[in-house]
Amino acid sequence: MAGILYLCATPIGNLEDITYRVVRILGEVDLIAAEDTRVSLKLLKHYGITKPLISYHEHNKASKGELLVRKLLEGQNVALISDAGTPGISDPGEELVRLCYAEGITVTSLPGASACITALTLSGLSTRRFVYEGFLPMEKKERELVLTRLPQEERTTVFYEAPHRMVKTLRLIYDVVGNRAVTICRELTKLYETAWVTSLEEAIAVYEVQAPKGECVIVLSGVDPEMLRQEKIQKWEEQSLESHLEFYIEQGFDKKEAMKLVAKDRGVSRREVYQGLL
Repeated sequence: MAGILYLCATPIGNLEDITYRVVRILGEVDLIAAEDTRVSLKLLKHYGITKPLISYHEHNKASKGELLVRKLLEGQNVALISDAGTPGISDPGEELVRLCYAEGITVTSLPGASACITALTLSGLSTRRFVYEGFLPMEKKERELVLTRLPQEERTTVFYEAPHRMVKTLRLIYDVVGNRAVTICRELTKLYETAWVTSLEEAIAVYEVQAPKGECVIVLSGVDPEMLRQEKIQKWEEQSLESHLEFYIEQGFDKKEAMKLVAKDRGVSRREVYQGLL
């Protein structure tokens, strides 16, 4: 009978931020797969856990993933942990999960600390709807794809970033969205934890003088939906009613339906569109 893969959330800073269940499972499994065994060893020593460790990270995920699946198929139970937070978020854990499902291996996730959720709740920004982007992609085309979506994004967006890249990343965001509200969280759950409610412009000015210390989470406010609506109306108003109507007729709408769509685009009644066309 195959073993079970346990995705175990570990502290993002304060070592007390771990569940009783995770501590128990780490002490019971046959093998622990860790992103960086040196980092994980400190946590395991703190809780008196002595289990075999194997590294599993972005650069060895292919070979080690196959090895871990073999161990699981042999009946061993394996715990997967990252350097901090929940495995599978901004690390190759998701790929190991897919490999396990392909082999019929049971996978379960043990919830716990997450820098994304911790920063979001500290931000003071809207938490009802949000987007997690993690680290901006290193590849230019992918990065531009993420950035070009931001001007229209109404939801709060969460980014991770290393301190030495903060100014560059904040500038990239500023260049596409302008001076939007932002909360920058550093050293989450640690002694010098800070949640700085500021703006992109102010953050860039401060960090240009002195770079921040510690890992950072950028929580960016979404665009105001009403502002987006007004921008769309303004864009359509720059066109004549005739060309606006023709735009929809060319797409196959009859005149009545096209007039309804024109009225909706411009934020007016269909009667006003009709009278304008007359």
